[in-house]
Amino acid sequence: MYNKIIKLIIAAGIIAYAVYLFTEDYIGNGIMLILLSLIFIFLYFKNEFILLAFMRLRKQDFEGAKKWLNKIKKPESALVKKQQGYYNYLHGIMVSQSNMNDAEKYFKKAISLGLSMDHDLAMAKLNLSGIAFSKRRKQEAQKLLSEAQKLDKQGMLADQIKMMKENMKRSQMPNQHYGSGGSVRAQKRRG
Repeated sequence: MYNKIIKLIIAAGIIAYAVYLFTEDYIGNGIMLILLSLIFIFLYFKNEFILLAFMRLRKQDFEGAKKWLNKIKKPESALVKKQQGYYNYLHGIMVSQSNMNDAEKYFKKAISLGLSMDHDLAMAKLNLSGIAFSKRRKQEAQKLLSEAQKLDKQGMLADQIKMMKENMKRSQMPNQHYGSGGSVRAQKRRG
C-alpha cells in the first residue's frame, strides 16, 4: 500500500511532463497525460482498495471485502480523513455480525472522522442505535435513531428505522399477563 503523498507526486510528475510536451507541440500526448494524472488525483481522494471493498460488499461477499481492506496496512498514512472514516465504517459493517463491541468502536470512529454521504452517516447511526438498544441504553438509542431519521432524506432506511422504533416501543410496554384476569389474591377472594 502506497502512501497517499506518492499518488500526488506521481500526478505532479505526469502534469509536469505534459506541460513539457505542450511546449514541444505534442499537444495530443500532453492531453492524454493530463487525463492520466487525473486518475492518480482521483485515487488520492477515493482509495482503490476501499472502492473494491464496497463492490464486494454490494455482492454480500464479506470475506472478499475484508481481504481488500486488509491490504491497507496503515490507514492513517495511506488514506485521507474521509477515507479513514469509510475504512472504519466498512470494518464496522463487517464486524457487526459477530462482535458488537468492536462494531460500536468502528462506527463511532467513522462518525468522528466523517463520512461524505448523509446516507452512510445515517446507516452508521442506525447501527449504533441498534447496538445501544441491545445494551439497554434506550435514551442513547432513541437519540441516535432520530439523528439517523433526519439524515435519511431520501427514505432509503425508512423500513429499518420504522422496525427499530417498533422494537423500542414493544420493549417499553409493561408486561401484561393475559389469561385468568388478575392477581392470585383477587382469585382467592372470588373463590
